[in-house]
Amino acid sequence: MKSIKAPWRAKYFDRQKTNSCPFCEVLNDSNAKIIHKGKSCFVLMNKHPYSYGHIMVIPYEHKRFLDEIELCVWDEMSHLVRIFEKILRQSLSAGGVNIGMNLGEVAGASIAAHMHYHLVPRWFGDTNFMATIGETRVLGANEDDIYKILKKAFDEYNTAR
Repeated sequence: MKSIKAPWRAKYFDRQKTNSCPFCEVLNDSNAKIIHKGKSCFVLMNKHPYSYGHIMVIPYEHKRFLDEIELCVWDEMSHLVRIFEKILRQSLSAGGVNIGMNLGEVAGASIAAHMHYHLVPRWFGDTNFMATIGETRVLGANEDDIYKILKKAFDEYNTAR
């Protein structure tokens, strides 16, 4: 079996040992790409995206599993996932969107102590030899531009409601 090296992930393992959480800390970071702050959760661009436009819906409460959150938090998270799935398709012309949660370390969560949804926009041909052979992910857009597009699309959605 081949191993893939991802040294940038080491800081997350170190944080788990010190009980700090990047999702809790990001709320105080003025440079964070937070698209929306809701009542019980927020929407953040992933700092290490699988594709451009990769976002996360994260509850403010630091909880590991779904049965630990109130139903109103779950409702808001689900509502935001639904809204942003459409925004990703429309504003970035994504052909589809992968949506998922990894709950617990054994399920693949690299930040297992704080649950979160991933929304990853997808396009035909968005994976190629660079990722599979070259162990390099190529993101074909500027992060700041994508942030502005998604923020504007969400603001327009809210205004239209």
